[in-house]
Amino acid sequence: MWHDMFTFQIPAAEKIIRTVLVYLLILVLLRVSGRRSMAQLSTMDLTVMFLLSNVVQNAIIGNDNSLVGGALGAVVLVAGNELIDYLCYRRPALRKLLQGRTVEVIRHGSPIEPELRRLGLRESDLNRMVRIQNGNSVDEVAHGRMDPDGHLEIKLRRRFQGATANDIDQLEARLARIEQLLTAQMGAGAGKSDVLAGLPGAGAAGGAAASGEGAVGGVR
Repeated sequence: MWHDMFTFQIPAAEKIIRTVLVYLLILVLLRVSGRRSMAQLSTMDLTVMFLLSNVVQNAIIGNDNSLVGGALGAVVLVAGNELIDYLCYRRPALRKLLQGRTVEVIRHGSPIEPELRRLGLRESDLNRMVRIQNGNSVDEVAHGRMDPDGHLEIKLRRRFQGATANDIDQLEARLARIEQLLTAQMGAGAGKSDVLAGLPGAGAAGGAAASGEGAVGGVR
């Protein structure tokens, strides 16, 4: 028993080669399929993933059921994945090849169908991702980009955007100036018309009113 557990039943070099080749094969298949994250996988996709793990199992282990053989395969998988991550970090071209690039999937409230087909996304998937980003539907989005890691970045159209902290600060500052102006002019005994004339934008409104009165007088 102990001998079978701690003795390679196939050469270690063959085990390493099998593991690396299967890893690269799965990486290519996932890259070609277009899916970018587990969140985008449907029930059918998950079924394929589970079955795929069983299909390639024998390709990795071969005729080796030993403990050391399995441990070696696990070490090769983890180390190989770390090496790929490092190379992708150092080589942007390799990162783009293996992980993909940022893709625009929404433009002016409309999904870009060719990109959705290439990524394997349905419009319902896109709407769900928009709702996660505090939007209601694709129609409200000015621009939407899909990152290589599967994260959707959106910019809502202006009329659908909520007030930001900066917008609130500007509004509060304007209200404070109006309050100060009212307080100062009322304290000085100014008339109502003088107070209104001092408000921001009141000059334009007064000019419009005067033009209206002049037009009415001309008609008379």
